[in-house]
Amino acid sequence: MEQTAEKPGRPVGSVLTVEFEIEGQKFVALNGGPQFKFNESISFVVTCETQEEVDYFWEKLTADGGRESQCGWLKDKFGLSWQVVPTVLIDMLHEKDSEKSERVTEAMLKMKKINIKTLKEAYKS
Repeated sequence: MEQTAEKPGRPVGSVLTVEFEIEGQKFVALNGGPQFKFNESISFVVTCETQEEVDYFWEKLTADGGRESQCGWLKDKFGLSWQVVPTVLIDMLHEKDSEKSERVTEAMLKMKKINIKTLKEAYKS
């Protein structure tokens, strides 16, 4: 559902809000104007089961001008922040053995795109 702008100073027919749904999750987007920019306080998390999924989403989200960041974070071509996280990383970070979780954290901090194999090696060493 769209609502068009009727506010003075806005182009006639410009979109003010858009409602949409992705995988059953409802979203509303608001056109606040050019003075409002995306920053890291607004982001999406994509949880992945496999390295193939991590690679797929990383490639798609950094395409056409997106930028890699650290620790699984990236910005898409629109400047929106995403974190692509394998579920195994969350499991290892919640490990009761603090030495294991610290090794995993240290390995993750050196990465841009998360590499599950490297995390598992750090976890086991």
